[in-house]
Amino acid sequence: MFLRIECGLVPASIEAYMRDLESLMLWLQSHGIDDVIDTTPEALIGHVRAMSRDRGYASGTISRHLATIKIFYRWLLATGKIENNPADHLDQPTKWKKLPGVLTPGQMRRLLDAPCAPEKVVKGMPPLWMRDRAILELMYASGLRASEVGTIGQMDILEKLGVVRVLGKGNKQRLVPMGKPAQHALDVYMKECRPLLITAQRAGEKRDQGKLFLSRTGRPIERVRVWQIVKHWAKVAELGKAHPHMLRHSFATHLLMGGADLRIVQELLGHADITTTQIYTHVDPTKLHETVRNLHPRG
Repeated sequence: MFLRIECGLVPASIEAYMRDLESLMLWLQSHGIDDVIDTTPEALIGHVRAMSRDRGYASGTISRHLATIKIFYRWLLATGKIENNPADHLDQPTKWKKLPGVLTPGQMRRLLDAPCAPEKVVKGMPPLWMRDRAILELMYASGLRASEVGTIGQMDILEKLGVVRVLGKGNKQRLVPMGKPAQHALDVYMKECRPLLITAQRAGEKRDQGKLFLSRTGRPIERVRVWQIVKHWAKVAELGKAHPHMLRHSFATHLLMGGADLRIVQELLGHADITTTQIYTHVDPTKLHETVRNLHPRG
């Protein structure tokens, strides 16, 4: 309740925070602390160091763990369960400076073209490749998170405006433009695939809940399935280890490479802080040389 109402976290974030707390509890118990009220600053520092040194967690993951710890002990302090907050001594690690994995425009085309009709069509089987192509096209066109794909309702596709309404982190809504290829893929999916997925429901059921993308059983598609879809078609396209967030990274990077304003990209991604968006402001060496040749007086 505290995480959902006071902190404004969405269910996916709450699940991640609960996993972080479980990891912390196991660490404390393994070091002789069976009650959280006995937690010491040294124990928390040791837990954070172990995540970096022994488990090799990225600084972004450690930052989320630290946020979980700070929220948890702040709640314990506010409810009178502890008198001093041991998490006050924790500092955030250096922000992740490594550029996220990004696909080139050519690689993106291969991924988007990968979903196609199978050689052997099973009678009565919905053409799920149409759904998968629509998902991939929309994720790249609009920079969606995997967790956002399943929340999109049919009414969130505003065809006349060419935008999709997205419910992001903290229940914040944003409107993001869709390109024509994404709109075409959605139209094909809505006409030729989704009706067949609806028929998978029993009479009188409304499993779809009005959501846009459905599983083969007619239920709203889940985040885990979106990951599986991206990984499957990336393998078909021989792109190696691609994942949903890589499409989001590519969306932002390609916009900036094309000259988009950083603030605009921030709004499209739904970032509350522009420093989060700044990880995409890397320099393309080819573009760097071209800029110097064209603009420098002695280029």
